[in-house]
Amino acid sequence: MDEFKIKVMLADDHPGMLAGVQHALAEVATISLVGAAANSTELVALLDRVPCDVVVSDYSMPAGDFGDGASLFGLLQRRYPQLKLVVLTMLDNAAVMHTLVTLGIGGIVSKSDALAHLIPAIHAAHTGGKYYSPSANKVIQSIDWNRRGRNAESVLSQRESEVVRLYASGFTINEIAERLHRSKKTISTQKAKAMEKLGIEREVDLFRYAMENGLTATLAEESAPAGQEQASGTPG
Repeated sequence: MDEFKIKVMLADDHPGMLAGVQHALAEVATISLVGAAANSTELVALLDRVPCDVVVSDYSMPAGDFGDGASLFGLLQRRYPQLKLVVLTMLDNAAVMHTLVTLGIGGIVSKSDALAHLIPAIHAAHTGGKYYSPSANKVIQSIDWNRRGRNAESVLSQRESEVVRLYASGFTINEIAERLHRSKKTISTQKAKAMEKLGIEREVDLFRYAMENGLTATLAEESAPAGQEQASGTPG
């Protein structure tokens, strides 16, 4: 009977993936699909009018009024306190996984793993448990949770962290080199090493990580005068 099923809503901006997830879950006796959305605007509109137990959402889902990633998941947790979340993501890196675990996301499934992992993830999240698919779990297990806080300081060297902070705050490689009195080659190498340590391959994910972990805000507070000097053309 439907009242004994877990009411699940889907959110993904890729029609092919959305169809694949719907197919994977359609015949599961304990799950009832109650809606599907292509962005955060559609998702919130559905949640406001359709009862739901668990949302299965993509991590990167732009174009909606409520954002995506950690900002969207935080909003959903505040707006719908009883709602459980399962995140389906292609971003298999330490930065994203750290963010999701820190948010208390019950189920994390990598898109590089079989969609069948969504079933135990949904069941675990619904009962307040945790389930991570193999690829996601491998990354999560590699994180040093005793040393790593909500920033990059305990993962990166001091010089790498400086480069990430400046780069994510809008400084160019040339500007960072001038500011830190290092060569452009050194700055580029330190940026590349930082991304490798964080498990990040794309620059857009580096910016996302910095924003979600407060790196750019901290930098803005600490270095506004220096930023103003550079903007006016005064040597750093």
